[in-house]
Formats: sequence, structure tokens, C-alpha cells
Amino acid sequence: MAQKAWGGRFTGGTDRLVEQFTESISFDARLAPYDVKGSQAHATMLAEIGLITSEEKETICTTLDEILQEIERGEFEFCIELEDIHMHIEQELTKRTGDVGRKLHTGRSRNDQVATDVKLFLRDAIDHIIKLLGDVQTAFVERCEQDLDVVLPAFTHLQRAQPVMAVHYWLAWCEKFERDRLRMLDCRTRANVSPLGCAALAGTSLPIDRARTAELLGFDAVSPNSLDVSSDRDFLIEFVSDLAIIAVHLSNWAEEWIIWFTTEFNFLKLTDAYTTGSSIMPQKRNPDVLELIRGKSARVIAANQHLLALTKGLPMAYNRDLQEDKIPLFDAYDTIAACLELAAAIIETATLNREQIESRLEEGFLDATTLMEYLIKKGVPMRTGHSTVGALVSLCEQKKCRLADLSLEDLQQACEQIGEDVYDCLGVQNAVRALVSTGSGGPKPVAEQLGRWQKIIGSRK
Repeated sequence: MAQKAWGGRFTGGTDRLVEQFTESISFDARLAPYDVKGSQAHATMLAEIGLITSEEKETICTTLDEILQEIERGEFEFCIELEDIHMHIEQELTKRTGDVGRKLHTGRSRNDQVATDVKLFLRDAIDHIIKLLGDVQTAFVERCEQDLDVVLPAFTHLQRAQPVMAVHYWLAWCEKFERDRLRMLDCRTRANVSPLGCAALAGTSLPIDRARTAELLGFDAVSPNSLDVSSDRDFLIEFVSDLAIIAVHLSNWAEEWIIWFTTEFNFLKLTDAYTTGSSIMPQKRNPDVLELIRGKSARVIAANQHLLALTKGLPMAYNRDLQEDKIPLFDAYDTIAACLELAAAIIETATLNREQIESRLEEGFLDATTLMEYLIKKGVPMRTGHSTVGALVSLCEQKKCRLADLSLEDLQQACEQIGEDVYDCLGVQNAVRALVSTGSGGPKPVAEQLGRWQKIIGSRK
């Protein structure tokens, strides 16, 4: 029992199955840099208030650096008997420094220690995700110049609806990922509150300076309630929830590009670097990376549900259930980071099949809504105009022609307000040029959007 930090009141040993069942070192070892950083700040504060000497503080901090270097080089031996990364580091510190190491845990508990470690990890994770989201946005913005003259059909219900500039598509994804960035920044603000010094749940009678450790660790404030800290995993749930929304956006984008890559659509060309083949069909080029991005989104969504289910039935304060929070946290973070990194690379290298897109652009009556709005401008009530254009589309289907191919006589039989100027709004190119409202898919508003996004991306460099 000598190795157990909590073993003083126990006389019997721990069953080997229990040690295997309760260990977390197999997944929380990656918190080592944050555990060392938190412990060094804690030791500095203990020295400043006189609970340890300056020499003891220096010994602790120097030895912790040595231990961390060994861990990072892969030279440190882990064992399930010591349960977690906190006990491994503290035990090794004590082994090397004796009573000096035994003083480090003064005024804290593993409960506030692990919360501090996870928050420090989370800050770095958030910063990395924000950077990767920016890389995806940059990839979209930087491909806009090459696609500036391309018009695409936009879809509702996966049916052709109206024409928009291709750049409008790219900037739409920038908007979605920008909301993801803002959610990450908001999450960082709420997470950047120090739990260190709340101890097990009630605080401590020792004269520790929580504001000082918060300052040393770069936290914006200290948590005001020690009981809350011991049970709080809101910051972690919020982060993974935000990752789940990113996962949904990535899955939506991947699904769209998978469809565009099909022979039936043939809108998009993907490079060999991000496609694979078939083991039996030699002609195949499969969008496997996009499919896996779509598939891996399920893991992140599941991680979110995992955390909600894990915490929903817990009374205050700390419960050992919370040890399980790091498994979905790490998996969700690693998965989204990998997906975002690949997404940026795919976006940068994919090209639009201009000839195929243009050859079918007039299909689907993409100018029908523009014709209806032409009638509105002529004084026709919107619903009447809607019915009129619907009837004209039906006539085109009978004649197997476009709206622009109808004679003026045909058009005027449907609505006497139609004049010769109607042909200025018919056809896809006229229809897309007619889009002028703020934020719409026409050339002028799209140019305004692109200018705004180019400034945003430029300001981040």
C-alpha cells in the first residue's frame, strides 16, 4: 500500500482486477505537460506564501522538468498501480526528492488538479481547432479567384433551384466555419477560469493564493465556488458539443462533394492524393477520404452524447465516473483535428469540371424564380406570378424547351404584362446577374462578400 497516495487508512491490498479496472494512465498520460505546468505554478505559489522554501520550490520545478523530458522521450515507465498521470509524476518526484516532493500536494486535491490539467489541455486544443478552422476558410477563399466566373446550380431537396456564383458556395462554408470559430472562442472564455486550490470540494484552511496560480497559468479568473469546481465538467461538454457541430458541418460538406464527384453529377475533380481505388474494379476512383470525414463525424457526435450521459446522474461533488470524461474528449478532439487538416488540403487541390457544369446549366429551369420576380416588378401579385410561371414551366416541359425559348406570344398568353424585355431576365446568366440583394448569389453581392472575406483572412496572417 506504500505506493497508494490514499493508502494510509487501508490495511489490505487492492485486487489486481480493480487496479486494471480503475487505471486511467493508459489514456491520461497525454496530460503530463499540463500536470507539470500546474504543479510548478502551485509550487511557486506555495513558496511565495511561505509553505515551502524557495530552494524546495526550485528543486520541485527542476525535477518536474526532468521527469517530463523523460516522459516525452518515451523513457518513463508507467504502471497501473499508480492509477493516473498525477500519481505517476508525484510518486517519481517523491522518489527523487524525498520529503520535498511530499510537500507539493499541499493545499490541493487530485479533484482540482485534474480539472486544472484538463482546462490547460483544453485551451491548447481550442487554439489548435481555431487555427485549423481558419485554414479551411483560407482554402475556400483562396480558391475563389480561380472559380470567379463559374455559375453553379444551387439546390433545395437536392433538386435544381436557382443559379449562384460558385464563389457563393465557397463563402457559405466560410460562414458556417466562422460560427464554429466564434463558438470555440466563447468556449475558451468560459473554460479559462482556474479551479486550482479548490482542493477536494471544500477548499482548504491553508493560506493559499489562488489568484497567483491563476495568474501564473494564464487563467482570466478563479472559480468562485469550490463545490462547483469538483463536479464541473460543463467546459468539457461545451467543447465537445462545439466539436460535434463542426463535425456536422464537415459531414455536410463531405456529403455534398461526394455527390458532386459522382459520374451522374461530375461537377468536381479530386486528385489521386485524396482518392482510392477498388480491389476488384480497376476503373474506380473512390472519394474515401470524404466518406471517412462524413463517417468519423458520428464518433464526435457520439462523444458528445457520451459526456452528457456520463454526467447527467451525478450528485455533487466529485465522483469517479468523471475519470471517463477524457476518453470521449481526446477522441473527439483528435478526430476533428485530423478531419479539418485533410479538409483544407482537399479544398485546395480539388477543381470544378467547368465544361460539364456549363453543359447542363440550363437544365432545371433555374431562371423560373427570376421570371416570377420580373412579373412582380410589373405589378403582378406574387402568388399570381408564381402560378403563371408554374404554368409556363409546364408548357416548356410539353415543348421540351427552356423558358427563354418560348415565344413572346406564348409568354403573353400566360400574362399580358409580359413585354419584350422579359428576355433580359431569362436564361441562367441573366438570372444570376439579376440577384442583387445583400448576401445573395449574384456577381455584385458575391464580390462584396469575397472582398470582406479576403480582408478577414488577410488580417489573420
